[in-house]
Amino acid sequence: MKIIGTGKALPALRVSNDMLAEFLDTSDEWIRTRTGIKERRLLSDEDLFDLSRIAANEALIDAGISASDIDYMICSNVANNYVTPSLSCILQGLIHAECPCIDINGACSGFIYALDIAESFLKTKDDINNILIVCAEEPSRFTNWNERDTSVLFGDGAGAVVLTKGDDLLAMQLSSQSKVEPLYYQRNLEKTPYNKKPEGNAPLVMHGKDVYKLAVSSSVLDINSIFKSANISADDVDYFLLHQANIRIIDAIRQQLEQPEVKFPHNIENYGNTSSASIPILLDELHKSGKIEEGDVLLLSAFGAGFTTGACALRWSLS
Repeated sequence: MKIIGTGKALPALRVSNDMLAEFLDTSDEWIRTRTGIKERRLLSDEDLFDLSRIAANEALIDAGISASDIDYMICSNVANNYVTPSLSCILQGLIHAECPCIDINGACSGFIYALDIAESFLKTKDDINNILIVCAEEPSRFTNWNERDTSVLFGDGAGAVVLTKGDDLLAMQLSSQSKVEPLYYQRNLEKTPYNKKPEGNAPLVMHGKDVYKLAVSSSVLDINSIFKSANISADDVDYFLLHQANIRIIDAIRQQLEQPEVKFPHNIENYGNTSSASIPILLDELHKSGKIEEGDVLLLSAFGAGFTTGACALRWSLS
């Protein structure tokens, strides 16, 4: 695969830590020192479909192609107002694409999983040349806004990339462990006169210490596996694009890899944790600002509920 276009979209509403402190038992200092977050973007007048459409169209424009040139579309999404049809089917109509499309739920690792699927399609299907990946998430809609432990962490957003056939991928590593309790969100389904099982309906539950340990250990394992598969070292990587969940997690991974801070760009201070959209949003910012140069080696790594993790290394050659 080869990335030929990137895009992003964020809600207009900026919610600072001080704004949250008006109704939560928290403060700007408490949030910043524990997470690195200063503000986040939250959906208000817009909806997730607006963000998906804008991010997709930005990526198409950047790639220099139209929606009619897309042969397959993959959307990464944890939850939205529609259980069915899928987000990808709705987005297909919004951008006037004419291609097969699917949704995946890899939680915060969804972008890496989507890249892996796209790589497989581009390698094995002669009739697929261009793939659009859109990661659109609204985690603000499934946290408990009466408590601070999870509600202060998340923001909404969408990121997108266009892929075509190429040789930029150096290595890919996916892993998953069935660990539900550290991080989950549960919704009731509709009642029936026959269902006698007890049901649970819980806003997002996160056991922070467990997630921290899983995230750091799993990500480092994946990254080291990438080094071995791609025959590279940490010193060969120009930028590590890590899932923007918590600045402490990013720093812990960086310290284990013994690499300088400059190699670990971040935007969590502005957007919070946007789930699977966080890496493509960061990638778009680095690309559009000119910080990524031709030939740079990028290592992407993410972790999420499940517990899922994924990492990949690629050489940047968009131009």
